[in-house]
Amino acid sequence: MIGGFVLGNSCGPHAESHDPKKMALDTPVLTGSHIRLEPLSLAHADGLVAASSGDLALYQWSAVPIGRNAVLRYIETALALREAGKAQAFATIRIADGVVIGSTRFFDIERFDWRLSHHRHEHENPDVCEIGYTWLSHAALRTAANTEAKLLMLTHAFEVWGVLRVCLHTDARNKRSQAAIERIGGKFEGVLRAHRMASDFTARDSWRYSILAAEWPDVKRRLTERLRPA
Repeated sequence: MIGGFVLGNSCGPHAESHDPKKMALDTPVLTGSHIRLEPLSLAHADGLVAASSGDLALYQWSAVPIGRNAVLRYIETALALREAGKAQAFATIRIADGVVIGSTRFFDIERFDWRLSHHRHEHENPDVCEIGYTWLSHAALRTAANTEAKLLMLTHAFEVWGVLRVCLHTDARNKRSQAAIERIGGKFEGVLRAHRMASDFTARDSWRYSILAAEWPDVKRRLTERLRPA
């Protein structure tokens, strides 16, 4: 279900292929006012089991690991993908009490094969990525957790990694998610048919959105305003 790592096509005789092992991902702890995003590890297993133990109807459109065995596989897969430079998953921690309330991740992380003369050729961080696989416990819904997680991750992607684009996909049936992405300034690019396996084990159509580096200041403003107390 997690997209592959694409290095891109050759850019001509002076192009140089990048070994994905050279793009070692950082493991930041991203801290806000309401939540903290910690690189996912086996130490978060019990917390994730508890976080996903609520009403299954909450996860109609999200792939969420239910039960300890599923959570352990989820974490082990995430760690393998991080080691390969393909994804960076986080546990979402509520700062007020230190409780694990869900997970999210960067994935489909790409570094382009730039020409030797291009100013980004020596850029060691990703060029583009996707944010997704986000889910929260019942208690964390309709709180500031998701908004702040997006602010923290997008800030890291654009201001630390220096990416050119962040992508977001959502199930074509998930109108709430589509509206949320559009409210913060994500641009709708189109529908990808039979794009991924959905949480109900069907081949879902995905609505594709993106945010470009030039659009980030406006998106950041919108996210920051949404986090301000009423």
